[in-house]
Amino acid sequence: MTLPIDPSQIDPDEIGATQTTLEMDHEEAIEHVREVFTDAGFGVPVEFSPSELLNEKVDADRDPYYVLGACNPAVADRALEATDGKMGALFPCNVVVWEKEPGRQRVYHVSIMRIARLVGIAPDDEEMADIVAETGELVDAAFEAL
Repeated sequence: MTLPIDPSQIDPDEIGATQTTLEMDHEEAIEHVREVFTDAGFGVPVEFSPSELLNEKVDADRDPYYVLGACNPAVADRALEATDGKMGALFPCNVVVWEKEPGRQRVYHVSIMRIARLVGIAPDDEEMADIVAETGELVDAAFEAL
């Protein structure tokens, strides 16, 4: 299969890649990220630890890694409508927290709204542009508060 885009040529801004480092322990960082994203207008309906799962199931010996599935219901509803329901395949908007070293956590997010447009799940129209802009503003506010 040939990819329609060359991943090595993608500018992180094109996919809304945002990251920061927090100087705190892993559990504290998870709580902080959850609180900040909630304050920014997201709910967090899904959470899990891939590192715990993989360490248990395949003895992966992974450092702490946690996924917070964030969602703004009003924007999610608009995105589902704008994509004839296809956008749900990428829901929720994940924010990941992984331990770079004890006391130092990386927080990372990419815009599923931008990615959906790049891969053809979402239309490249004014409504999706508005949704991309709105989610970008919400995520930017959250990362500024981190």
